[in-house]
Amino acid sequence: MKWQKSENNRQLVWIAVLCLALVGVDCASAMTRGSYRLASGDGVFGQAFYVESRHEDTLLDIGRRNGVGYDEMRSANPGVDVWIPGAGNNILVPTQYVVPNAPRRGLVLNLAEKRLYYFPSSGSVTTHAISIGREGWNTPLGHFSIVSKARNPTWRPPASIRAEHATQGDILPAVVLPGPDNPLGKYAMRLSARGYLIHGTNKPWGLGMRISHGCIRMYPEDIERLFPKIPVGASVKIVDQPFKVGWLGNNLYLEVHAEGKKRAKVRAVIPASITKAWGVRVDWEEVRQAIKENTGLPHLVGDRQKRPMRRLYLDKIF
Repeated sequence: MKWQKSENNRQLVWIAVLCLALVGVDCASAMTRGSYRLASGDGVFGQAFYVESRHEDTLLDIGRRNGVGYDEMRSANPGVDVWIPGAGNNILVPTQYVVPNAPRRGLVLNLAEKRLYYFPSSGSVTTHAISIGREGWNTPLGHFSIVSKARNPTWRPPASIRAEHATQGDILPAVVLPGPDNPLGKYAMRLSARGYLIHGTNKPWGLGMRISHGCIRMYPEDIERLFPKIPVGASVKIVDQPFKVGWLGNNLYLEVHAEGKKRAKVRAVIPASITKAWGVRVDWEEVRQAIKENTGLPHLVGDRQKRPMRRLYLDKIF
């Protein structure tokens, strides 16, 4: 399995070199927010890459240009100052993903990674960074649907939110009309879970964190693209999966988004349905390393052999 890992790393390096060569050009913008095709049986898509930071950049700037959130950028670049990464440094943009373990239809949101997946048709997927509810204002788990949509929505803050703001000396109005001061942004989609929305934001630089009152926030440019594609009645599945496992061809990948309380035993991370399947080999040291590093990037942890073709009886005779 070592040669496969080296080959995977070489591909990453070549894409990094290409990006670094295109100074001043956001070479990844088209692919990081585009639609991907998933081959039958595959559950990994996209490609991580490096960009060279400019003097005026923050990690948030680089993340937003490539559809990546705050926590994703921070996890992929440990030791890099979020606000002053410095000019000329190689910044890793983590735009390769393992698909969550959920039916591939409609919208699938994984709270652990703060990311939304949209499956418009069989075999295709797009993905976007999101913010979710902070502690005490948790975003609900379960299966829901989109019950209504609104352009330029009006916000009527619930009494609980108005009371919280009032304790901080911030008196919210009962109604916030559309405009630059509206925290819902320009688009909102209401869930069947009472009181919860998927919406834009007028403060995009904190996106990709546990920061909301339970609603799901998106970058303004991302929800603008997504909004017209989602019909009323669309399925919305919200899960919390800090450990995701998926195949890319015959290679097995593990993606980890584990907060301190969600650390797991190494042997419990890979499902038995995979480890006990014919021809599958799991490198448990690589699994342990992926959990330890916790970068949010797919990590090669195993492979599988192809089943030998069964020969017909006549083949054996002749």
